[in-house]
Amino acid sequence: MITAMDTRKEYYEALVRKDSTYDGIFFAAIKTTGVFCHATCTAKKPKFENCEFYLSAEEALLAGYRPCKRCTPLSFPKSLPDEVSELVAAIEANPNKHWREADFAQLGMTSATARRKFKQIYHMTFVQYARARRMGMAFKEIKSGSKVIEQQLNSGYQSSSGFNDAFTKIMGNPPKKGVVKILYASFISTPIGRMISLSDDSYLYLLEFLDRRGLEKEIEKMRRKYNARIIHGETVITQNLANELALYFKEELTHFTIPIHTEGSAFQEKVWQLLCDIPIGATVNYKDIAIQLGDKNKVRAVGNANGANQLAILIPCHRVINTNGELGGYGGGIARKKYLLDLERRMRAD
Repeated sequence: MITAMDTRKEYYEALVRKDSTYDGIFFAAIKTTGVFCHATCTAKKPKFENCEFYLSAEEALLAGYRPCKRCTPLSFPKSLPDEVSELVAAIEANPNKHWREADFAQLGMTSATARRKFKQIYHMTFVQYARARRMGMAFKEIKSGSKVIEQQLNSGYQSSSGFNDAFTKIMGNPPKKGVVKILYASFISTPIGRMISLSDDSYLYLLEFLDRRGLEKEIEKMRRKYNARIIHGETVITQNLANELALYFKEELTHFTIPIHTEGSAFQEKVWQLLCDIPIGATVNYKDIAIQLGDKNKVRAVGNANGANQLAILIPCHRVINTNGELGGYGGGIARKKYLLDLERRMRAD
C-alpha cells in the first residue's frame, strides 16, 4: 500500500480527473465499496480519506478488495480473454474455494492453461490470484470482526464459542476446547510488499510477506499448535516491530530488539541461531552452516530448516546463498532477497 502522503495526493488527483496516463500505474481501492479501480474509472469519486492506493492488483486483492465491475481494472491494457473472464467470475462466485484439476475440467480447460493465461496478463498465476483473493477476504474479516471479539473478551468470554474467528471459515476448524491463546494479526507496509505479523503481548510468533507461498497452511499449523484464536489488533510488540522495520528499510537500524518465539526441532533451533549470528551485510552458504553443525552432508537439512523459518528478516534466512554463489531460493521471492542483501551491504559499508 502506498503510504507517502504526496504520492497518495498525486494518485487521488489523477483518479478525480480520470487521467488515463495513470492506468496501470496504480490501483485505487475504495474502503466504502470494497472494490479497486483504474484511474479512469467513471464511478462517482470517493473522498480522499476513503482511498488506499496499491501498485499491483495482487496487493489490492490481499488487502481484501475485489475488482470493480465498471472499470474492470484487471483488463488493463486490453480486454480479457474469455477463459480469464470466466475464471475471475468463478472466483468471485466462490472466493473461498481451493481449486483442483477437476474444477478446471468442468470449465473446459486445464490448470496449465489457467496458469499461462493469468501469468501473461497479471504477472501471477491463477493459483496466486485465487489465493490472494481468499487471503484478502480472511484478513478483511479479521479486521472487521476484531471489535466484536474484543468486546466479548472484555466481557469475560474465554471459551472458543465466545469468539468469531475470521480464519475459521478460511483456514480450518476452530481451536479445541480449553485454554485458548489469543494471537494478534497486524499488517505492516514495507518498500518490498506488505507483511503480516502474529504476536501476543510478550513475543512475535510470525512475520511473513503476505504473498508468501504456503502462508495459509503456515498460519493454520500455528493455530493448531497453540490452540489459538487470531484476531486483528496491535500489541506493544507489533508497534515496536513496525518502528524497527521502518528504520531498517531507511538503513538506520542494523539490529532488531523484538523478542521472538520459535518452536522447532533441536536441529532447526540450532540453524536459526546460526542465521542470527550472520553479520549484517554478509552471506554464508548452506554447506558453511552444515559444517558449523558438525556434518557437511546435512546441506539439505539446513535448507529445509531455513525454509521453515517463520520470522522473515528478523531471523535472516535471506543471508544464506548457494555454494556456487548464486542467491538460491527465498520464501519471499528472489527479487526481495536481492533487495535485502543490497540494502544490508550498503549499511555495512557505511
